[in-house]
Amino acid sequence: MSWLDFFTTSTTYKHPFGRGINANIAPNEEELFEKSYEAFESKNILDAYEYFLQSLQNYTKNEANQNIITSRTDDELEFSIFQGTAKIVGHITKEHLKAEVIIIKKENASVALKRRILERNYQFTYIYYFMDEEYIKLKLFHDNTTMSPQKVFFPLRELALNADFDKEYMKAEFSGTILEDIQHLKDIPTSDLTLKYDFMKKWIEEIEPKIQSLPSNDNAGMQSFIYLNTMFKIDYLLVPHYNIYQKITKKVQEFFSEENTNSESRNEELKHYLDKLKSMDFEDFSTNFYNAKYTFNQIEKTSDEDINVFINETLIKIRWYKNNRYNQIIPTIYRYIAFYILYNYGLNPVIKELLHTLIEIQNTNYFKALNYPILYDAKTKTFSKRAIINKVEEAITPFTNKYKSLETFGPLLSFDSENEFYNSFYLQLQNLNFEEI
Repeated sequence: MSWLDFFTTSTTYKHPFGRGINANIAPNEEELFEKSYEAFESKNILDAYEYFLQSLQNYTKNEANQNIITSRTDDELEFSIFQGTAKIVGHITKEHLKAEVIIIKKENASVALKRRILERNYQFTYIYYFMDEEYIKLKLFHDNTTMSPQKVFFPLRELALNADFDKEYMKAEFSGTILEDIQHLKDIPTSDLTLKYDFMKKWIEEIEPKIQSLPSNDNAGMQSFIYLNTMFKIDYLLVPHYNIYQKITKKVQEFFSEENTNSESRNEELKHYLDKLKSMDFEDFSTNFYNAKYTFNQIEKTSDEDINVFINETLIKIRWYKNNRYNQIIPTIYRYIAFYILYNYGLNPVIKELLHTLIEIQNTNYFKALNYPILYDAKTKTFSKRAIINKVEEAITPFTNKYKSLETFGPLLSFDSENEFYNSFYLQLQNLNFEEI
């Protein structure tokens, strides 16, 4: 796996979705990487780092997002990297790289939180926690004697991702925690928060009628699909942070890891948390959202084979439900597949964009409220066929130079019904060939 796969990104959206980077990489990113590599080989350390940091810049509508900011003199290079709640501030000389993130004031850290921080130090490879006169910080120190873009990428990624995760975790799990150095976070307009809040309540309120429509015997598996799909939908479409994000993550992890508990018990845990979300007032809900810049993707790239195996296994389950005439659960499972993959797997930009297109089609009311073009009219059950084919082409065509056997598939989709469309879409995803030239 190439280290570049850690931050390949997809088409720019008007709103953030999911946990990836909602922006595009530098158009000359590969060229910048090669220049960085050559400069490190030539021991032009500051040039090498400058090229490397430029390669991490991402773009919205061809405008740099300023997720990387640099300042250079003859003898040193200063930089800032933004990753959610974390602002990484670094200093580079020919001999060393130093970078750190301010987490909280040490006077505000409880004994339990300090214990958590000490335990975290044993889990890191390149970074460590320390305290100065005022703050608890996460720090990276690197010697530049033998350096390359790969050798600096993974330490900086570890610093950025863990600093962001720990700040989110502390805010959610340790009452009264005041995060420091988060002035770069942007508030979300009240109108957008209201829309998110109303849709979340609507989605949860739709669960009970769906559960009631299921057959009374042996329906635990069907209930699981309904509850998990709702959790994934909230996470991907609304993108909550802090308490909601931590709780959703914990509930999903527990569901898939508790093999010794029955499905009914695990479903009840999901239901209980979704009921808590439904009863949450708007004020509490609003404290879990912000907009931020991101530089690194959270999840390592998943192999195409693993993704295809998951799709195939889930389609087999759909066929089983269809053969046993449990048709009411089938649309939910088709929706679940896309959300599950986006939640759990690190995707190349083609698959990510195609799955997002599918989610736009499956959640037309939400995207209509966000003023996106309508790809499917649920009332008339008609697809915007030309628009969908165009979006498939837009996702695939930019990468056909890199992947010689990659071909668009829009005209091959079945538009006869929702279920037939979803089935044909997933089958075409499995047929994509990402063999590189």
